[in-house]
Amino acid sequence: MDDRTRRRQPLLATLVEHMENRYSHLHALLGQAAAAAGGATITLDGRIYQRLWSRADERRVRLGGNANVRVRDQIGDKSINVTAAEDAAFWEWAIVEVLRHSGVRIEEALELTHLSIRQYQRPGGEVIALLVVAPSKSDRERVIPMSAELFGVIASIVRRHTRDGRTIPLLPRYDPHERRSSAPMPFLFQRRIGTNHEVISDTTVVNMLKRRCGELAEHHPAFHAADFTPHDFRRLLATDLVNHGLPIHIGAALLGHLNLQTTRGYVAVFNEDVVRHYQGFLDRRRQARPADEYRPTTDTEWRGFEEHFDHRKVELGGCARPYGTPCQHEHACLRCPMLNINPKMLPRLDGIETDLLARRARAEQEGWLGEIEGINLTLTFLRQKREESQRLARIAPVTLGMPGLRPAGP
Repeated sequence: MDDRTRRRQPLLATLVEHMENRYSHLHALLGQAAAAAGGATITLDGRIYQRLWSRADERRVRLGGNANVRVRDQIGDKSINVTAAEDAAFWEWAIVEVLRHSGVRIEEALELTHLSIRQYQRPGGEVIALLVVAPSKSDRERVIPMSAELFGVIASIVRRHTRDGRTIPLLPRYDPHERRSSAPMPFLFQRRIGTNHEVISDTTVVNMLKRRCGELAEHHPAFHAADFTPHDFRRLLATDLVNHGLPIHIGAALLGHLNLQTTRGYVAVFNEDVVRHYQGFLDRRRQARPADEYRPTTDTEWRGFEEHFDHRKVELGGCARPYGTPCQHEHACLRCPMLNINPKMLPRLDGIETDLLARRARAEQEGWLGEIEGINLTLTFLRQKREESQRLARIAPVTLGMPGLRPAGP
């Protein structure tokens, strides 16, 4: 299992990017095709589509229904039901994001409901978004504090269910392990199939991951021998948490393990007891520090603190190095992992790349091997930062709107 996790960790970013790009493309195609007339041509991301329209579509609209948006891909000469494809792409993206950011088991993810979203106010007034996870292998319900990324995905799911003023349908979910159906509940992972709403099954998720990994294997051979299963995301998150310094007993609480040895084998009930123990650990660590570190700040120290953030502003974006640390890379920002590229500076990166290519051509003519090696390294970092900035720029914020009172019934 350790070897399985090590082989899949470097492939996770590729899978996530593929899911994001696929959903983004189909979402944009649905928007353009829905506004196009029958027979119109649509160009998107270098691909050409033709909007299809049939008598059945016309009849459905005439009777007050909604016709599925269908197009024909001019390159592959195949018909695509964009409405169904975009919906499937959204849920594929959503389940992967929830699994990799929360570390829950697949059955726990599919049992999440609208009631699983809670908030918790700490004694200091800080409000934390929480995700209540129903027990799966144990009898203990646990609560996971949601990161900004996980909360964004959950908000997108709720927004999709409640658009046009609708409410999340109440559905029963059949549990194949217990061989019985639950009471009707507002499950988050449910889809409309034809005229019916159905809760997504774990078999559907497994087959979806196999299809997407098969697509990636055509361009990334590593996916031939390293496809993903839902439980792989749980092991990857556990490995990432422990390797970045999270105490293992906190990781066990987040993963829902009753035995620390189980968590060790992977390298999520988060309640006030866990928070209190962690804060106690921080207090004990502070007591071991020199007392003068906790004296009031002087004007000189405060000005130095403010100037630190001014010095972190660079042409291409911002430097994320911690306070009190100097630049460790001699201001070679493109090679520095601390540089955060401003999306508005992407055209500037293109100009820098053009200049580097010209310098490399000159170095190749003169035979400056050391110069060529340095320029190639800088080009590698430049392209990585540009791809990451472009990917983050495509992730738009989700607006849930202001809550309101539902009108009273008769």
